[in-house]
Amino acid sequence: MAKVSPAEFVRQVRQEASKVTWPSRKETGITTVMVFIMVTLAAIFFLLVDLGLSNIVRLILNLGS
Repeated sequence: MAKVSPAEFVRQVRQEASKVTWPSRKETGITTVMVFIMVTLAAIFFLLVDLGLSNIVRLILNLGS
């Protein structure tokens, strides 16, 4: 890896930072809503899986008694 002087490094960082594009307010809002929807769906999915597995374990444990 080539060594770069501190001044050259700062120049390269500024050059790369100028390429960054920020999302619009609308894009940020849509993305936020989508994240909340996906988190809710994942929570419901894992709730159902947990309930199903706990019922299966309870059934297996009750067979021995």
